[in-house]
Amino acid sequence: MESDSIDCMASSDVIDDDDDHQLPPLSKTHSNNRNSNSTVSSAAHPSTTSVHELLECPVCTNSMYPPIHQCHNGHTLCSTCKTRVHNRCPTCRQELGDIRCLALEKVAESLELPCKFMSLGCPEIFPYYSKLKHEALCNFRPYNCPYAGSECAVVGDIPFLVAHLRDDHKVDMHTGCTFNHRYVKSNPQEVENATWMLTYFCLHFEAFQLGMAPVYMAFLRFMGDEIEARSYSYSLEVGGNGRKLIWEGTPRSIRDSHRKVRDSHDGLIIQRNMALFFSGGDRKELKLRVTGRIWKEEQNPEGGACIPNLC
Repeated sequence: MESDSIDCMASSDVIDDDDDHQLPPLSKTHSNNRNSNSTVSSAAHPSTTSVHELLECPVCTNSMYPPIHQCHNGHTLCSTCKTRVHNRCPTCRQELGDIRCLALEKVAESLELPCKFMSLGCPEIFPYYSKLKHEALCNFRPYNCPYAGSECAVVGDIPFLVAHLRDDHKVDMHTGCTFNHRYVKSNPQEVENATWMLTYFCLHFEAFQLGMAPVYMAFLRFMGDEIEARSYSYSLEVGGNGRKLIWEGTPRSIRDSHRKVRDSHDGLIIQRNMALFFSGGDRKELKLRVTGRIWKEEQNPEGGACIPNLC
């Protein structure tokens, strides 16, 4: 099995876990909330909806924010698209000039609108000019695909991304709270990034340059927001040939890209020459075992200290 065509082998090395060795249930933010606010309808606010349509740029269809431009015939568009259409109105083709639609900007100031992620579960309503800032940080906004092997542009909620990782990226999926994987590569200089899934966690193994030294790094990301990620802890071991390095930390949220986590060095880092020493033999082939476990920190009602819940 240890050939160039198989970079990571997990299925035969994964520890089987009994049903009572599972991680605690995730919070309800991991459920599919697409229909959670289906009772809130735009029909209930017809005037707000019609004004919101007026504030929609006809070119990019995004909401317009000051400065809002208009042509001599009253057609409006956002400042970003004004440069894209070469100062020509996309509706009547007249020259735009530098006319501001101050009336529409004033109307926007008086509006209160629901978050655009309302259909995903966000119940918040904001003044028009505060809405954009909230949406950039909204806890209900879709997640980016956490796959580290390529820059994937897919976004979605957690259940959708789990299925996407399994079906489209062919990521090894496992349940339980422990992991045990082997990473084998005959050419250590051509190491590819690897991603494994354990319940709602992504285990990454990456190669990069740390200064002048080639290194490998293993780290864990949680498929959820940062606050919930901090309620978990994990230990990680990378080793072989009777040697190992141990790391213990808190998983990062997939809100942080794998590149951001890697560049912050928040994980177990091993230099290539040490990894080859761990691999044994003539040090020309990389053979590492990546093992560890995950547990959730729970509040002790008596002492107030965090105690590990071992799965």
